[in-house]
Amino acid sequence: MKILLYNPDNGVTRNFMPHLWMFLLQALTPSGHEVLLVDGNAQSMDEAGIAQFVRDNNIGLVGIGAMTRMIAKAYRMADAVRATGVPVVMGGPHVTEMADEALGRDGGPRHADAVALGEADATWPRIVEDAARGELKDLYAPVDAFGQESKPSLKEYPVIPWQSIDLNQFNLVPKAAKAMLQKIAEGWGTFRIIPVESGRGCPYGCEFCTVTGFFGDSIRFRTNESVVNELLLLKARARSEKGQMAVFFIDDNFAINIKRTKSLLRAIIAAGAQVHWVAQISANLLRDEELVDLIAASGGKWIFIGMESIDPANLKDVNKGFNKPGEYAAVLERLARRNVYAITSFIFGMDNDTTGVAERTLEQVRTWPPGLPIFGLLTPLPATPLYKRLETAGRLTRPKHWQEFIPFAMAHTPLKMTIEEAHAEVNHGWAQAYSPEALAHAVESLNDQPLGYRVNIFLARLCFRGIYFPMMGKMAWLKVIAQNRRTIFKLVREGFKAGAWRGAPARIPTVPEPQVEAGEAIAQAAGGDGRAIAFPAD
Repeated sequence: MKILLYNPDNGVTRNFMPHLWMFLLQALTPSGHEVLLVDGNAQSMDEAGIAQFVRDNNIGLVGIGAMTRMIAKAYRMADAVRATGVPVVMGGPHVTEMADEALGRDGGPRHADAVALGEADATWPRIVEDAARGELKDLYAPVDAFGQESKPSLKEYPVIPWQSIDLNQFNLVPKAAKAMLQKIAEGWGTFRIIPVESGRGCPYGCEFCTVTGFFGDSIRFRTNESVVNELLLLKARARSEKGQMAVFFIDDNFAINIKRTKSLLRAIIAAGAQVHWVAQISANLLRDEELVDLIAASGGKWIFIGMESIDPANLKDVNKGFNKPGEYAAVLERLARRNVYAITSFIFGMDNDTTGVAERTLEQVRTWPPGLPIFGLLTPLPATPLYKRLETAGRLTRPKHWQEFIPFAMAHTPLKMTIEEAHAEVNHGWAQAYSPEALAHAVESLNDQPLGYRVNIFLARLCFRGIYFPMMGKMAWLKVIAQNRRTIFKLVREGFKAGAWRGAPARIPTVPEPQVEAGEAIAQAAGGDGRAIAFPAD
């Protein structure tokens, strides 16, 4: 049987990396079946397109995984597939909580023939075999012999054959530039950001987050050897293609257990498995100097930090009081001294927010080392404590907001501002943080560093600008380039100067020195950054 695993785009901007769940389920598929992968973020496809793809490739089963913001598109694509007579199984955090919606048991149309609840590592092989026999059940739940929910151990993690998987759709290098870029030092004919997980679960249950509900509050880890071998496999493939490979550790809090994270990073260094990587880590865990040394020495380049707010009252309201806004600057400086920078996430529309919250936040951001600030609105996702609290209070304005996804639009009434005012705050945050003046300031703040660091921050800012301001067409890109022409010309001129790409070394040595273990107990005060994972991991 031929199987298609499909991940829809969110209709706003294309993600910068593929979704792990597709590769993991492909590796878990019983032998004798062929699995094709399509990620809508990399390979655009509409309803007619997926129906034609299913017919042309003689597909016998389609698996669709989606988070809440993608679910409306996922349902439309599922409907198109089912209209061809091919069964659809859906999974992920949204349909796990809203299975009746996906199966048409809530009075609405049926979108799926089957739903995989929770993590599908154990249930996926059963789903495939049942589909091959034409005996799909409505629901597949990961339960033990006693009927209790069972979470898969990650100790025996499946090997994903990165050396042979077709990754062409995920190459971020334009085709026109591939031949030329392959010839430069180390080769840039391909550049891909690959998702890797080293653990699952979060014990802290932030009010707005789906992670604890989906993965549970018990943390499970892969072995160091398993993670290291995967990184070595990715490095070898990049080298064979004369290209580059970066990794995004998709753990919801990569350093939730500091002792274990240090052990993993030491193992990566010892094996020579360093790749440039990104991970999500809570700000409070980054107090540990040795941990930050190891992050830099193992290839860490960007850390995603869910700061959410600079107001302690807001953080307490959403059960994220372990974030201490007074520590943000010190944390970011600690990273920047190792030339590691932060993607800082903020949420507007929290209960203590008032008009002007965006500018108050930006005033703080401007004093920090250059990074990538991103801004969003508080969103009540199904089955979260936030959703239940707002529903009880009668504050939901669009109780089923996911059925008509509107980017950057609130689905409830804030307490101390109007919905329109909250929207204006997000717009102000993005417009000011990614203006030509802000980009120039970010570049200039790294004048004491090699040119590569300044080029890196400039390109990263341009790419992240596209999250809020679409830059899909040539004219949009030409406009952005024109607006930033002074900074671009300055970087180009400096690029021709002798030694510009070497410059000064990192601000402090990035090779850690032996020191006394410190801060292990900090792990007990940490929390996840709220990244929803889907079918079984995204």
